[in-house]
Amino acid sequence: MKPPAARPLDRAPDKGETPTMVPLDKLAQITRRFEFLEAKLSAGAPPAEIAALSREYSELKPVVAEIAAYRQALADLDEAEAMLADPEMRALAEDELPRLKERIPEMEGRLRIALLPKDAADARPAILEIRPGTGGEEAALFAGALLRMYQKHAESQGWRFELMELSETELGGVKEAMARIEGEGVFARLKFESGVHRVQRVPETEAGGRIHTSAATVAVLPEAEEVEIDVTSSEKSQHQNRANAMAVLRARLYDLERSKADDARAADRKAQVGSGDRSERIRTYNFPQGRMTDHRINLTLYRLDQIMAGDLTEVIDALVADDQASRLAELDA
Repeated sequence: MKPPAARPLDRAPDKGETPTMVPLDKLAQITRRFEFLEAKLSAGAPPAEIAALSREYSELKPVVAEIAAYRQALADLDEAEAMLADPEMRALAEDELPRLKERIPEMEGRLRIALLPKDAADARPAILEIRPGTGGEEAALFAGALLRMYQKHAESQGWRFELMELSETELGGVKEAMARIEGEGVFARLKFESGVHRVQRVPETEAGGRIHTSAATVAVLPEAEEVEIDVTSSEKSQHQNRANAMAVLRARLYDLERSKADDARAADRKAQVGSGDRSERIRTYNFPQGRMTDHRINLTLYRLDQIMAGDLTEVIDALVADDQASRLAELDA
């Protein structure tokens, strides 16, 4: 039997064909855009455009590969369903159909996530700010522990972690810390860390062995490019200090512009970070129980030692998945 032609991506299924859960016209647009970028880069794009075109090409490449595989799976499904009418091929079709019917929804799920609107800042480096909240010296010590946790996580991911500013207490706690983190998908992965982090443990300064509760605030801002925000600087500052200060200022201004464009996000960020009070927490680190709980997604893990050592992958994966599910639900509403 001659297999059917692959279903075009820009039309709805014919009568008898399996309906799809993703907009095929959108997939066709992505494929055409990718082919355009490929042709333009091959022909020699202007130097000023190469970086942006290459970035977009790299982002679309895995998506287009998923689209091609999905398109082939739809064609295979149509073929298998047509084979049911052939007595000689029916047994083969009946074996193949369950596998395809299980695989296609999984592929559609990945494609629907790929079609979600992208945050333009996701690919940017991040500016990490950590400050103690309520809790005195214990809060400052916990802020230092968070700084080390993020540094170790960055190292485990192959990201570059550059400490820009650090002010410490006499006992080794952190009054304020700022770092620049650069690598693939840094802001996309770390942006959910913004908020109040609460700790419950027996402080090193506690002689009676009582458990104290304190907090530290974390803010993760996308780094802005110099051309995006025009700022002036003082000639009196040393060059490196001025460069660091300007990077932080640009990040704050860029984040402010992003917030203006999205009032809901601005309100959410303010609610998350709050004043640093213990009750305004997004996450709790309970040392006596070895437990970490992220209150936004009701995730509890009993391996606090590994988490404080930088193993945040499971936590971040869960936060990213929850965000994707929420945005998909909004699209389906």
